[in-house]
Amino acid sequence: MHTNPARAAASLSSRVWFPWQPGPEAATDGAVVVSLTDFTMHSLRSLPGIARTGWRLGLGWYAVPGAVGVHLWTDPLRRKVGSLSVWTDVRAMRRWVGLPLHVATMRRYRTSGSVRSTTWQAERFDQEAALAEATRILDGGQRGR
Repeated sequence: MHTNPARAAASLSSRVWFPWQPGPEAATDGAVVVSLTDFTMHSLRSLPGIARTGWRLGLGWYAVPGAVGVHLWTDPLRRKVGSLSVWTDVRAMRRWVGLPLHVATMRRYRTSGSVRSTTWQAERFDQEAALAEATRILDGGQRGR
C-alpha cells in the first residue's frame, strides 16, 4: 500500500487557525496580495516568546496601512507558527515587513528555526478561498494557479 506523503503529514497536523483580524482595508473589493508564512521552530522552547511577540505585533493591526486582514496559526505538534495576511498591494506588504518591530522580531528568532513564505495575487478578496489555498500549501501542496 502506498501512502501519499502530503496526506500523511496533514493527518499529523494539529494546526489551529486563530480568528481573522480585519485591517483598515477589510472592505476592499479590488485585487489583493496574499502572503503565507510558515516558521518551523527547532524547539518548542521558542514558542512562548514567539507567541508573545506575535501578539504584540498584532496589537495595532487594525491601523496598518494597506492591511485587509490576517489569520495567525500554530501547529504545536509540528513546531510551526505562521500567518496568512492579505494586503491591498505589494507595497503595503513590504511596508509592514520593514517596520522596526517586525525587523527586530525576525532578527531575534531567525536562528530559532526556518521560515518559508509564498505570496500570490487574487482578483478580489475571498477569505474562504485564501484560507483553503493556504491550508493546501501547508499540507504539502505546491502553489497552484
